[in-house]
Amino acid sequence: MYLKMVNPYSISKQHKREKMHILERIEALFDPKSFCECYPDEADDDNQTGYDGVITGYGNIYGERVYFYGQDFTCMGGTFGYTHSRQIIAIIKEAMKEKKPIIGIFDGGGARIQEGAASVAGCGELFQTIALASGCIPQISIIAGTCAGGAVYAPGLTDFVFVIDKISNMFVTGAKVINEVQGTDYLIEELGGASIHTTQSGVAHFYAETERICYAKVRKLIDLLPPCYSEERSYRTDVYRGKDLSDISLYYPSDPEEVYDVVPLLQNILDDNTFIEVQESFAKNLVVGFAKLGGITVGVVANQTLYNNGSIDVDAADKGARFVQYCDCYNIPILTFADSTGFVMEAEQEQKGLIRHGAKMLQAYANATTIRLTVILRKAYGGPYIFMGCKQLGADKHYVWPKAQVAVMKAEGAVAVISNSRLSQLEGVEKEVYLKEQLEHYKKAYMNSDTVLKRGFVDMQIKPEQTRAILYEDLIRLAGMKVDNIVERKHPNYPV
Repeated sequence: MYLKMVNPYSISKQHKREKMHILERIEALFDPKSFCECYPDEADDDNQTGYDGVITGYGNIYGERVYFYGQDFTCMGGTFGYTHSRQIIAIIKEAMKEKKPIIGIFDGGGARIQEGAASVAGCGELFQTIALASGCIPQISIIAGTCAGGAVYAPGLTDFVFVIDKISNMFVTGAKVINEVQGTDYLIEELGGASIHTTQSGVAHFYAETERICYAKVRKLIDLLPPCYSEERSYRTDVYRGKDLSDISLYYPSDPEEVYDVVPLLQNILDDNTFIEVQESFAKNLVVGFAKLGGITVGVVANQTLYNNGSIDVDAADKGARFVQYCDCYNIPILTFADSTGFVMEAEQEQKGLIRHGAKMLQAYANATTIRLTVILRKAYGGPYIFMGCKQLGADKHYVWPKAQVAVMKAEGAVAVISNSRLSQLEGVEKEVYLKEQLEHYKKAYMNSDTVLKRGFVDMQIKPEQTRAILYEDLIRLAGMKVDNIVERKHPNYPV
């Protein structure tokens, strides 16, 4: 049994590197005394397979079975040999068969040079297996050391990547090689450290200050996610609790031009202490994450006006598209909260392919078949009205809050286009007066929700304090469940 074969000296070696040993990591990740090791298939001529630097098995997280593989850096540097890869492949296939999530801990130097082509072939087979498991079972990667070379695409193919401050490093080409080729002096952390992948590259989805904090976050995420594509999480009406949202207006300014943090607002609408933000430090103008509403796991997408007024750019579009697609794979309902002035208007964004990246987000919403509920909080101008899960893209219900502004663009830009000819003929005070009049007219006539309500482009106007109850009723109704004992009553004009 490999767990008993580990040399105590190897544990102290990891501690000297300020890292936990694989045995300690298993203990921190799973419920006490629940881990059971799985053995590799017999492969050698003598019908024995030696320890190859990876431990595989399964254990419980909050009582639910979760499969596992973890690299042991103290054995051949945790490198991917052919047998090493085959062991991971075997446990992923077992997880798929049992329809349970799988967690991988990466702490190694990439493909094993000593094995030549065999190690590369093993990585290729592993990549195929991870790709086949995608959308079938949740796959979570923890980078608890270095993950380098082509092998870095193993965690890159999984659903969620966790990184740890001062411990995690991910890169295809190391700093030494790049510095030699380019004549630079990059440090390893500048190329593939935890900060780089959470703020710039977008490779990592979650960041933790320490290993133990990381494993606690993984456990919380596992508790929210469905165990496989065919099993929904927690459709139970008996866990719904009403919340007093009479003071919800304190969490957002009525002035559509004033920015605010949307996260506290979301936390008030959702179940207490359940919201987990994904890619919190990447593409901050869009917030995505998981939570529960009435005990039901939901995916949340919201504009964050603190950054670029919640406008959509290349990275935000990619972030939103990938998250919506993940939720759709596992039939997780998507709650979208729109409050955006448009796209990020920069030449650089156009050159990066804003059209191409934006199309991914459109396609993700349009193709989704899971429950989709959308609320316009204060404003939705132009593209983001569509991009943020509108009814025309297939949303099951689309609501607006009172005084919400729905228009093609901001008043200043619209009037500049519509009244360009007339404005060019005026000067001084006369021009200022005319411009003011046109702005007021445009705001009154076009920048409100009356038009979209009258034409049925959105379903209904709802009060902010009713949002939680109405969304919950929609979730239950659209899931084909009976609604029992709802504390907050629905809007009197809510359609039956």
